[in-house]
Amino acid sequence: MTKDALKELPGKHMTERLRIVAIDGPAGAGKSTIAKALAKSLNIPYLDTGAMYRMVTYAALRDGVDPQNEIAVADVAKRMNVVMASDRFFVDEVDVTDVIRGPQVTEAVSIVAALSAVRNELRTAQRVWVSQSGGGVVEGRDIGTVVFPDATVKVFLTASPAVRAQRRVSQSGGDVLEIEEQIRKRDHLDSTRADSPLRESNDSLFIDTTDLSIESVVQKISSLVATIESKTDE
Repeated sequence: MTKDALKELPGKHMTERLRIVAIDGPAGAGKSTIAKALAKSLNIPYLDTGAMYRMVTYAALRDGVDPQNEIAVADVAKRMNVVMASDRFFVDEVDVTDVIRGPQVTEAVSIVAALSAVRNELRTAQRVWVSQSGGGVVEGRDIGTVVFPDATVKVFLTASPAVRAQRRVSQSGGDVLEIEEQIRKRDHLDSTRADSPLRESNDSLFIDTTDLSIESVVQKISSLVATIESKTDE
């Protein structure tokens, strides 16, 4: 991502002690929905790192780059100009909000996300964003383990594959059994990749959202943030 792109990312305020809530978990666990609601509740910015990998994947496919070509994809990531404004995503001034959630990008994003050079590029961008924003709720798959291992609070969300598939169908349509199979395949790829595999941090709060409401999960995390920050202030 270009320096200009990083300047476009929300937030310029710097603080001595950053409030960072790291939310990790597999696809369909409720990360985005819960992270957005939590950020609103805590009145701090929100960053969807998964969308960043999807934007790189989109740009690589657009440019005819093989998603498995690490050097070429990393070069795309360095050159692309990204703007993330509210719930809209732009790559080189093109609104890609819908296309990055489409089947073509979804099929290739795990391959791109496994490339170390790409992960290094995006990790830098994520840390710059948090520094510029003065903290935030950051969701992804390696936030608490690699990107921000010293986050104020670390949470790992999960749910049964069947429930996660049903959630995706409710959002975007499709065949639930086919999507469940895609989710299981994505879980395997994410948890077995060499660089920053999906895993629960030793000091994270584990929450199975299968039978929980969004509100109850947000309340649980908010309470943990308040408890930890009150101890820090003592």
